[in-house]
Amino acid sequence: MKNQIPTEQAIFDHQQGSEPILDKTWLSPTGFFGWFTHVNQRKIGFRFVVTSLIFFALGGLLALLMRLQLVQPENTLMGAEFYHQIMTMHGTTMMFFFAVPAMEGLGIYLVPLMLGTRDMSFPRLNAFGYYVYLIAGITLYLALFLGMAPDTGWFSYVPLAGIEFSPGKGVSFWTTMITFIEISALTAAVELIVTILKQRAPGMTLNRMPIFVWSILVMSFMIVFAMPTVMVGSVLLALDRTFATQFFVAAGGGDPLLWQHLFWFFGHPEVYIIVVPALGIVSTIISTFCQREIFGYTAVVLSMVTIGFVSFGLWVHHMFTTGLPHLGLSFFTAASAMIAIPSGVQIFCWIATLWGSKVRLKTPMLFIMGFFAVFVIGGLTGVMAASIPFDMQAHDSYFVVAHLHYVLIGGAVLPFFAGLYYWYPKMTGKMLSERLGQWSFWLIFVGLNLTFFPMHQLGLDGMPRRVYTYLHSMGWEDINFFVTCAAFLMAFGFLLTFINTFISPHKSKSAGSNPWQADTLEWWAESPPRNYNFRHLPVVNSRTPLWQKAPIHKVTGIRADRRETLITTLLDAKAQSVCIMPTPTYWPFVLALTVGFGFLGFMFKPILFVVGFFLSFFAILGWLWPSRPWLAEKPPEEGHPIRGLQ
Repeated sequence: MKNQIPTEQAIFDHQQGSEPILDKTWLSPTGFFGWFTHVNQRKIGFRFVVTSLIFFALGGLLALLMRLQLVQPENTLMGAEFYHQIMTMHGTTMMFFFAVPAMEGLGIYLVPLMLGTRDMSFPRLNAFGYYVYLIAGITLYLALFLGMAPDTGWFSYVPLAGIEFSPGKGVSFWTTMITFIEISALTAAVELIVTILKQRAPGMTLNRMPIFVWSILVMSFMIVFAMPTVMVGSVLLALDRTFATQFFVAAGGGDPLLWQHLFWFFGHPEVYIIVVPALGIVSTIISTFCQREIFGYTAVVLSMVTIGFVSFGLWVHHMFTTGLPHLGLSFFTAASAMIAIPSGVQIFCWIATLWGSKVRLKTPMLFIMGFFAVFVIGGLTGVMAASIPFDMQAHDSYFVVAHLHYVLIGGAVLPFFAGLYYWYPKMTGKMLSERLGQWSFWLIFVGLNLTFFPMHQLGLDGMPRRVYTYLHSMGWEDINFFVTCAAFLMAFGFLLTFINTFISPHKSKSAGSNPWQADTLEWWAESPPRNYNFRHLPVVNSRTPLWQKAPIHKVTGIRADRRETLITTLLDAKAQSVCIMPTPTYWPFVLALTVGFGFLGFMFKPILFVVGFFLSFFAILGWLWPSRPWLAEKPPEEGHPIRGLQ
């Protein structure tokens, strides 16, 4: 309530002198303690992106340690236990703490701007999700530094992850933090869905929505349906380990394969949860750098929706060697091959957009061109791995490691870095260095191909994945030495981008509001956007509002002295009502602490979970405690809540 402007008369954004009041109304508190009260979508989205990049750097360092261990046969740099700890932490970090939060962070920052609104639907829930994510990540890395990290892989297969074969707290940390962080993912997904469906600018019908927003909508629905299964699985595993239940213990009547079903029903859609937003980034950047609307808008959107649906029918191709009936496996082979069809439709649409246009080969576009090459290779090896006879031979070998990294780095990391270079000017008001950007791209592109392509051969030569060393007689040392050198080359490329983001705010020129001459609404706001995003909410008449010759119409009649934003109808985005948004508060941070206390306490004393439950109850009570009215209600004589469209 600190930002509320105590006035007797309501002030509206179309009134003279309302802009400073609007700015103050949406201001986030400053200072160290103020940092814990922020609820603004740009603040939270930016934190998600920065924090995920920190975890990306940590996960990359762990990968380099693994490569150093494998650089020569029978290396003694580290033992088997520590190797498996950093292998588990690398996979867990990249999948749970980098890829999904990074894409969600971009969505949280950009979607309200692209929709022409002033904030997310549930700003406090948004902040709560970030603190949960931060606490989970810090806790897991504390476990690593204390020598208590999990060492059973990012998939934690049972019975290896059971208490009999993995005593201690390592796997308990993994199960607890995975359940915990999925709360964060689910909160972000729910906010994004509601924001996209109910807060679009007037006139932005569903078929005028930016493709990136469509991709975030598909990703969010996938999270809602996929994440609960891994939460259920990790809770059941925690119960097996803590209370000796027998869900995954064959001797007790349980089924170890149940864990694999639960995990991979989440795990394979997880890949597309990461890739689908990346496809939205690709379409957005290609359209901008070709200066033409994306070819086949409807086909591209339907392809993303199709990928979302089909991805839930593929999980068993991770289990081809588990002894399941072959007739059932054939269905999953067909489904695995079928997902190449909507992916191919998008690639053809991108090629058609590029065809005949004068493409500007700036750094974001270079990353997109790199995505084309790498993702197609990853897709082709995916079709190979979907074949049961081939999968039987290549299963658990370095061929799968190569395929996995081609898909994830090509399908998600390269587009994410393209998006980073593309939207960095909007977030900071400064351009990134083009020279450093291009050096970074070429080092990453060459490095990743030299790192992962030879791994196909390693796999075909029989080198199993997840081993911490190998014998001289196996003949794998030359390729492993080459791969390790190439991995450092790729890491240097990523380092250049990190350096670029640090030095550019001090040395580069001002970006202006629309440095790329893009067509979507986020570029209508200043760079960086003001506290309230837009001085007036826009009215949209096409898919490319900034490329239209006619000026953008504006909504007037939104109050400037309290946090108001417009609610619109689901399909046609007609103005429906005005929503009053909550103000900054400590309660989301307090609730994240109490929930975290309950989850962490459960690992040591189950009764502490009950204590955390009651502490969380009081935190929720404080969160929902009614506040006194913002100000005396004196609606104007005409036109509130929406005075009109100009």
